[in-house]
This record gives sequence, structure tokens and C-alpha cells, in this order.
Amino acid sequence: MTPVTNPQGPAAQESYPRQRARTRGFQLGRPRSFHITETHVLFIRSSSGTDSAGALWSIALEADAQEQCLVDVRRDLPQQGSDALPEAERARRERMREVTDGITAFSVDGAGARAVFTVNGLLFCLDLHTREITELPTPGPAVDPRINAAGTRVAFVSDQSLHVVELDDLAAGASCVAASAHEDETWGLAEFIAAEELSRYRGHWWLPDGASLLVERADSSAVARWWISDPASPTREPASVRYPSAGTANAVVELWRVEASGARERITWDSEALPYVATVHAGEGATLVELLSRDQRTVSVCRVDLDACALVELTRRTDAAWVDVMPGVPSLDGEGRLLEIIADPGTDTYRLARSGSPLTPAGLQVRGLLSHDSSIAIIAASPTPDTQVLYRVGLVDGSVQALSPAGQWSSGSAAGDTRVVATAGVHTAQTTFTVERGELRLSIANLAQAPNLDIRPQYEEAGEHGLLACILWPTWHVPGSQTLPVVLSPYGGPHAQRVMRNAAAFATEQWLADQGFAVIVADGRGTPGRGPAWERAVLDDLATLPVADQVEAVQALGARHADLDLTRVGIRGWSFGGYLAALAVLDRPDVFHAAVAGAPVTDWQLYDTAYTERYLGDPQANAEAYARTSLLGRSARLTRPLVLIHGIADDNVFVAHTLQFSSALLAAGRAHGVVPLSGVTHMTPQEVVAENLLMLEVDFFREHLGG
Repeated sequence: MTPVTNPQGPAAQESYPRQRARTRGFQLGRPRSFHITETHVLFIRSSSGTDSAGALWSIALEADAQEQCLVDVRRDLPQQGSDALPEAERARRERMREVTDGITAFSVDGAGARAVFTVNGLLFCLDLHTREITELPTPGPAVDPRINAAGTRVAFVSDQSLHVVELDDLAAGASCVAASAHEDETWGLAEFIAAEELSRYRGHWWLPDGASLLVERADSSAVARWWISDPASPTREPASVRYPSAGTANAVVELWRVEASGARERITWDSEALPYVATVHAGEGATLVELLSRDQRTVSVCRVDLDACALVELTRRTDAAWVDVMPGVPSLDGEGRLLEIIADPGTDTYRLARSGSPLTPAGLQVRGLLSHDSSIAIIAASPTPDTQVLYRVGLVDGSVQALSPAGQWSSGSAAGDTRVVATAGVHTAQTTFTVERGELRLSIANLAQAPNLDIRPQYEEAGEHGLLACILWPTWHVPGSQTLPVVLSPYGGPHAQRVMRNAAAFATEQWLADQGFAVIVADGRGTPGRGPAWERAVLDDLATLPVADQVEAVQALGARHADLDLTRVGIRGWSFGGYLAALAVLDRPDVFHAAVAGAPVTDWQLYDTAYTERYLGDPQANAEAYARTSLLGRSARLTRPLVLIHGIADDNVFVAHTLQFSSALLAAGRAHGVVPLSGVTHMTPQEVVAENLLMLEVDFFREHLGG
């Protein structure tokens, strides 16, 4: 493989793949994890676009305020090697797709006076007024510390057990309030399904009294034991993990009220009918828990009754396909009425609703609730599928007011009358961060490197379904001068959108285009942003429509742009995108002529319960759906070049997917390539791996498509 140095941009001496690898996908130096207090905004950011160590920063909510670094982990804390990172923390970061180190999360008390965080398992408390840092006593490496609202106690997990330390009596050390009895039991951690598929990364929450916690106990004893080995290190023992594949047992999840003194009592509900604890919202008032049935077609929103130690149902909804778990909800407004984001079939819209009645208008697809008080709510919503805008919604009059620019992609955080708005550039790969309170406007510096590319996204709609698409042409290409081989770069599956008004999202595709290809990114049915019916179109079949829509997009764009050579079309992807890439060359070799499939799901019975059963149901009851979507039975169809790439240490999409598919291809006499990545997980954060994988893809497509 010969590195191709991009002549564009300020770092012309460095190839884009190298730059992308060193900056962890341009995430280093980017501010994130904002926490808003009455007087300050706290956030995490490393010192530059190549520094992986997150530091804790603040900016005062006053005119002309300057950012202040509160904790620099290299300057202010004792140094430890990366091997000190607890295994539970490694797992948490893998589930969250966390690519940084140093401070990766923090917790703040209600007054904004103290913050707690861990670095490599050491637990620290920061006095936000004096900036004094105190190391807190722990029995071992600490994970996920949480300070109570009063700022007097810190709860954390160590060795799968929950501990509490009294900040005014550090000499007493940390007390274990819920001890793990065996290796498959955890107290205070989110189990695999919650973290991987329901976006719930926490397992303990302080209750309003500040002296007791709501705690998850998970027992995975009944979950099948899978093994991860490293063939490149034959002397190393394989690691065992509990993995709940489709149709098999999940972890048993319970909620307990645990006192700081160690007394505890189980919170009861019908956990057989509603086994998934999807969300927990522990506010100043009631604590709400959102429960799901295993088929995810029933949701029960409950209030925690602490006196009875039971969940009291506030509402129950059903959906013939599945119920969506949405960010920020459920919650209660100032008058005790329930706020939710519901799928409204009559208008085909995700809408913010109060007590079941929609507040937001039809056609505005609400994606999340950022904050609310008794009179207003701040939401993120899409007026068009490829844009996202922050809005203020009046809870009394139903008014809707935009708070961020139209025609762009904005996200943010909010609390009270303060917001942090992050707005991505439509044609430049830079995101701006602005703090807003009334007339006050403060900028937070984004130190992330900009890709050394001239990114030129060409946004289009394609085909009879109006598929959102983006074309990346080589920056040197003159329209009409020559035809170009085409490479599609989709994800194409549920809960992940690729086409958005955010130039940075297309940096890798622009680099690939500059190597001599026209690159197309298209979102088909099943992807977010266009309403419930669009997303539910893939129910019982994750194969047919995702491939059909990629075909529709490339053919419609090829008919519109003569420079697209549809006799030379490749496709690439990772995870679901890898599945889709392999599926495309198997099912439509007339359209797709070569594929790179990274970490592909090849047999959905090997993937986890919550994701797979949401779309395909139980494998025993709906065997036809699993057969229809599997790649293994299609092996004999392969007639096009295909290379499979997979991390051996992947604990999300296990390497068994690629190995079983490769065996089936070999049995059918179908030539293909396999690139095993020793020690690599689903994220592939290693710099050398990340850099050279892009080089490998370019070489592969050049060989089989030209360009």
C-alpha cells in the first residue's frame, strides 16, 4: 500500500488517513460533556487536536469571560499507565464509543460547588471554588462516580460492588453498601443490553434525599458464556464474556433502594413481562423509570414509590412494531404532567407530548428533550431530515421558536435559561460552540483539527422515494471531462443517519473521492429523521429495503450525472454498513462490482437480543425473518470481489460472524479476502490500524474498479 498525501490544506505533508488516525477521527480537542450551573458551564476538552487526555474546563456566565482549565490530568494528578484502567471502565468506554482518555466523565453537585471524576481508576473530588483537588479513598479502581445533590457523598463502583464515601469524613474510608456475591453479579453498573442498545450507561442514581440511591443489580449467570481469544498471542488465555445473542437469556435486572448506611430493599414490578429497564430519570421530584417488554412493543412509564418500594405505572403504550426509546424522556413538568416523545401514526411524526397530547406540530420530527421547566421545553428536532434545529416549546401555549440556525445541523445542552449550542458547518469541517443566556453570547474554543481536505458535499435527493444523498467528487474533477468509478459509503441501518448538513461527516468520503472515485452516501428506509413509518419499513426484514434503496440511489444519481460510471460501482461499510456492503454484492452483483465489509453482522442469530429482536422478533417464532436476512445462506451467490475486515477482540459484533461467513464462502468455492485485526475491538481506535485500513480500501477499489 502506498500512502497518498493530500495536496490540500495546511498539513499538506501529512496524509489524511494519518491525520484522521492521530486525531481519533477528529474528536480530540473538541469540547463535550457540558454541565450547566447557575454561574458556570463546565466541560471536557483536551489541549489540542492530537492530545487524547481530557481535561476539565469551565467558563463563567458573564460578559467577556475566558475559559479556565480546572484540572489538567498531566499537571495536576498522579500519573499512571493505561494498564491501570479498570476492566469495567474499558467496557463502559467501548459501549459509549469513547476514544479519549484522561477525564472522560464527571459529576457535579446541585450547587455547582464540587465535582468528582476518575482517571485510570483513581477517584478525585474538585472544589470548584478553591480548585483544590482531593484524592478520595477507594478499595480498588473506581468506576462511574456520582456525587449527591448536597455535595456530601460520592457513590462509585469498584470490583462490581457499590461504595459510598462521605466527603466530610474521608478518614473513615469508603463503605461498601452493596457487595457483589459472584463474578456474574454487578451492583451499580448498566448491563450490556442497556449500555449497548438502549443508550443507558448508568447503573446508580442518587435519590432526592441525598442519603439513598436507586441501584441496578444485574445477574448474568444465565447468559451464555462466549470467548474472545487472540490467535496472535497463543500464550494468552482467552477472555470470557457473557453475551446475550438473539433468542437466548438476558441478564436478570433488578432495581434496589440502597441507603448510604448499607440497608437496602428491592423495588418490585412485573419484571417477567417488562424485563428491560430502558431509562431512569432521577430528578428533584419524582424518579421515573421506563420499562420495556422483551419484544419492545410495550412500554410502561412508572414512578418510583419509595415508601412502598414499588413502581407505580403512570402510562402504558404499545406499538405494533416497536416503542422508541428517546433521549431526555420521560419526565414530569412543573405541574406533574408527563412529558414524552411519541410516535404519532396519524401525522407520521415524532412529537413532544404532555399527558399524551402532542405539543409540537406535525412534520417536525422531535429527536430529543434537552431540558424543561414548568413553562418551556428545549428540544432538538428536524424540520427536514438532513437538518437539526434547537427549539423552545411553550408548554402552555404550544408555541415553537427556533433557537439555532435553519438549514444546518445543531445539537446542544440546556439547563434553565442557559444553552450550549453546537452548530456544524455545512461546507466547512468545523463545529462552533456557543453559550447563550438571554443576550449573553460566549464562544467555547473547538481545538479539534480540521481535516486537511477541501470537503465539497453535494447534497441531493434521489429516486422515487426521495432518498437523501450526498455526492463527493474529486476536488480536481472537471465536470464532463471523464467518467469516474463509484463507491457507495452507507450505514443504511436503524438508529444511524449519514446524510446531514455537516461537512465534517464526509471527510473520509472526500479523501476517498480524491483518490479517483465519485463517492455516494445515501440514507434509505429504516434510517432516522423521516418519521416512524420510514423507520418501521424494515420490520421483519433488514435486508431487502436497505439494498433496494442503495440501488435506487446510485441508479437515480447515475441517470442525473453522466460522470458516474455505473459499470464500476463498489460499496464499503462498517458494522451494519459492513453487513449491507456484503449483502449488496451477494444480492445485486449486476449493480455492485466490489465490496469492503468491516465488522459485518453475517447471521443475526449471533447478534444481541435487544437490537435483533426489536426488528426481527424471536428467532424461534420468526425463523423466516432470520433466514431472509442471513448472509450465510447466500454464500454461493458471490461472484464479485469481497474483502472482510474484523477485529478479533470485538465484543459487540464478534469475529465469529466473519469466520462463519468465510467458512461458508469457502465451502461454496467462492474466493474472498479476510483481514483479521489482532487486539482490535469494534471501534478500531489504534492509530496504525485506522490509518492503514483506509489505504487497504483504496488499493482494493483501485484494483477492482480502476480509478
